[in-house]
Amino acid sequence: MRERFWELPLDSLSAEEWEALCDGCGKCCLNKIEYEDDGSLAYTRIACRLLDGHSCRCSSYENRHDYVPDCVVLSPEKLGSIAWWLPATCAYRLRAEGKPLYDWHYLLSGDRESVHRAGASVRGWTVSELEVSEDDWEDHVIEDLS
Repeated sequence: MRERFWELPLDSLSAEEWEALCDGCGKCCLNKIEYEDDGSLAYTRIACRLLDGHSCRCSSYENRHDYVPDCVVLSPEKLGSIAWWLPATCAYRLRAEGKPLYDWHYLLSGDRESVHRAGASVRGWTVSELEVSEDDWEDHVIEDLS
């Protein structure tokens, strides 16, 4: 991978660099509620069935569509239309908005655990979607996801 590739335009990244941009926070794997009346979005602490709550990584990333067919494949082409629901701390969203990565991002810190130490991940506070009825998702809304 190129030196400081994360500062380059997103559409110029190789597939390997694109994947490496992910900070490993797990926030994009949280289920969200979109309210039809005003279009607002609420994050819940309910995680995709495939999210490992400790590593904050997908437990079946390569085969995730076999289990979660509507899992979004993030790409530079799709980013513009879906960035609004990505968390404000997401490296993809930050770079799409022309903002720098946070100091806790492993590409800057050199440590994959720094996202967790900074409290910027979902480690330890999610519940699997297999354990909560969709009718009860509103009971698990998160007020602040920053």
